Amino acid sequence: MKPKEVRDLLPNALPSIWRFALSLTGDVDMTNDLAQSTCLRAVEKADQFRFSGSFEGWCLQICRSIWLNELRSRATRQDKVFATIDADLIPDIAPGVEHNLFAKEIIERVMALPDAQRSAVELVFVQEFTYSEAATILDVPIGTIMSRLHAARKALKKFTQTPSSDQRKEKR
Repeated sequence: MKPKEVRDLLPNALPSIWRFALSLTGDVDMTNDLAQSTCLRAVEKADQFRFSGSFEGWCLQICRSIWLNELRSRATRQDKVFATIDADLIPDIAPGVEHNLFAKEIIERVMALPDAQRSAVELVFVQEFTYSEAATILDVPIGTIMSRLHAARKALKKFTQTPSSDQRKEKR
């Protein structure tokens, strides 16, 4: 593929790249930088794109690679761990206030998941990649994707369940 062809495809892939970058970084400023670096690297490496996979998937692999390199670099410099995203920075995604508050709570819970689980959730449930595609993007076996999603569902299920009557009695 030629750089011009990649530049033509990037505008449609950018929202997906940005959401995935946000799931990795948890910070809007770092997300913007990571998305920009991903687009630049995709143009630079245009000749490496193969038509056997999706363009977005290829871009997300690039994004992940850049992020892992950044993490290694920061670990070498002994920086602190990244904080999760502030819920106030998440744009309203539905018309109802209650729905928006619930959506923000869910996003906060997802952002609090460990990085590996958060990336799997983002790719499969938000970006709607198949398990196989997510495994390719994250360079892990498909069983690992399934395991990470199971653990994430289990963690998120605790949030959506209402307390049982026994638990309510204990609180009194």
